[in-house]
Amino acid sequence: MLKLHLCDFSLEHFMAHYWQQKPVVIRQGFKNWADLISPNDLAGLACEADVESRMVYKQDEKWQAEFGPFESFERFGDEGWTLVVQAVNHWSPEVAELVKPFAFIPKWRLDDVMISYAVPGGGVGPHIDLYDVFICQGSGRRRWRVGDVGQHRQFAAHAALLHTDPFEPIIDTELLPGDILYIPPGFPHDGVTLEESMSFSVGFRAKSACDMLSGLADHVIDKDLARHLLADPHRPIAQHQGQIDSADFARIKAHLQSILDDDTLVADFAGGYFSKNKCALDLQALDEPLDSAELINTLTEQPLVRTGGLRCFYLGQTLAHGVVYVDGERFTFGPDSQEALVALCDLDELTFAALQSGLKNPDFVRQLCEWTNAGFWYFRD
Repeated sequence: MLKLHLCDFSLEHFMAHYWQQKPVVIRQGFKNWADLISPNDLAGLACEADVESRMVYKQDEKWQAEFGPFESFERFGDEGWTLVVQAVNHWSPEVAELVKPFAFIPKWRLDDVMISYAVPGGGVGPHIDLYDVFICQGSGRRRWRVGDVGQHRQFAAHAALLHTDPFEPIIDTELLPGDILYIPPGFPHDGVTLEESMSFSVGFRAKSACDMLSGLADHVIDKDLARHLLADPHRPIAQHQGQIDSADFARIKAHLQSILDDDTLVADFAGGYFSKNKCALDLQALDEPLDSAELINTLTEQPLVRTGGLRCFYLGQTLAHGVVYVDGERFTFGPDSQEALVALCDLDELTFAALQSGLKNPDFVRQLCEWTNAGFWYFRD
């Protein structure tokens, strides 16, 4: 089992002084590191249509990027290229284990585990990410330069590559297997491979207010909510027909604010929005579906395992009603199922004991069967 080691400071110190504030190198964050997937298996994933992958390289000193699926890699040669594969934790149970050491950050903030394999001289160029990332060095060595946050000009080095101008590094270091580089959003960085190497990047989403407002608007439209009209009874006679005066401005703000003040509405939006995956899941539907009795009997003997990358959450505002959000959908099972729903979202492996309150509810058992038959949760062979 992977365990995060912090030799120079505590986890509390990291969260208080580094998280979302400044980058830091964590030497030997994972001791005795062994790659969680081989380069050949990673390349195999990049050949699959459902897996997001890209190849980044230079040709005649110009940056190039190609998107998978790929048929072969021989034409790229032995130097200067990087294969990047997204959401490998969705496809590899071994890679999914890398998420567990970072459980001090809630999963609604998690994005995915991206893995890159690079040959000497490979990299994706200097760039700025809009998410937090823990870059865990696998086999091989890679040199990383990280600049300070600031006004950095960004430009399209290629249609698929947004780069930034050269920067003065505040970190210039070589990562060895087991080392971790944490980088918050907004800090320019550039990694260049010194020898054949693997990097395992655990990324955490950062959503803009614009993104969330757009998502909230989609939610209220899809659910046919917030249809009440702005009202202004007892309005005084207008003196300036072309003006939105301070009283009207306050009415407009209050009308919009009434949506945000509706805790159930916003909870349903947040649960659905953040539980929806942006990348495909490796769902293995059962050839012979289980019925409720078979599910419960099997659960008494072995746990149900959550498939890699599946997102499911509960919120305090709606949990009391037995509400849970799974892969973007809202499900309601009633207040007596609360303990089971907490276990469903908190635990990667579900035992009979953990789900006991829900297993008394036929609706919960029926839905758990549907999830299991579809591959959202599974019993290990």
